[in-house]
Amino acid sequence: MSDFYTGKPLYTYSLPGGSHWSLRVRRGLSLRLTDLEGGANLGALFYNPEDLLERYNAPDTLKCQHTFKLTAGHCLYSDMGRIFCAIVEDSAGWHDTVCGNLTQAKADEKYGPHSYQEFRNDWTRGGYESFLVELAKYGMGPKDVAANLNFFSRVDTDTAGDLCFQPQSGEAGDQVTLRFEMDTLVLFHTCPHPLNPAKEYPRKPVRIDFFRSLPMQDDDLCLNSRPENARGYANNRLYHFGATIGETGGLL
Repeated sequence: MSDFYTGKPLYTYSLPGGSHWSLRVRRGLSLRLTDLEGGANLGALFYNPEDLLERYNAPDTLKCQHTFKLTAGHCLYSDMGRIFCAIVEDSAGWHDTVCGNLTQAKADEKYGPHSYQEFRNDWTRGGYESFLVELAKYGMGPKDVAANLNFFSRVDTDTAGDLCFQPQSGEAGDQVTLRFEMDTLVLFHTCPHPLNPAKEYPRKPVRIDFFRSLPMQDDDLCLNSRPENARGYANNRLYHFGATIGETGGLL
């Protein structure tokens, strides 16, 4: 029984390892993501389907919440200061938002070239190119690839400031739930994290369950974890009113 969403899943989809998918998620829905086998990486990007120039902003998401990692209580911000979705549940405890994607060239270099013509469904794909395939469905291209989020991947920094991937951090059954606060175009891929040291191309599936969100309460963790989040939710309210903020801060 969840405090954040109701009943049984409205829809369930399992995204195979090394794949990509995109969909429009309506405000008021929650997506529960499950690492089925352990060691998954779920790359994610978020856009406003009504204005595709508005997209996930990693720097603002991190700096306004004073964090390097993302976990329960954190919100995912657009570059307009609005909240696409909030992380309301998280058993993994750490999600990377600074390392970007594995490119096809790097995938070929690490795992050897595996083209579709030769390997069919066992071919290997890079996360960057996977995002490009999904972006093309909505009239977007390389210039629209923002800094992405990597769910289920943990990246620490050592004493020298180098980024260190933690390959044993993800366990089978780890889950994270996203509560969507505005209509959002969501892009996913299950391609390897760019810092994953695995010798063979990891194919780790992720299950995605859709639920109806319960109304947010006054003591909501995501609303209250940082003062900035309360302002982000206020921006969402204005957006859904159809109001625009003028240069002086008044409503137009």
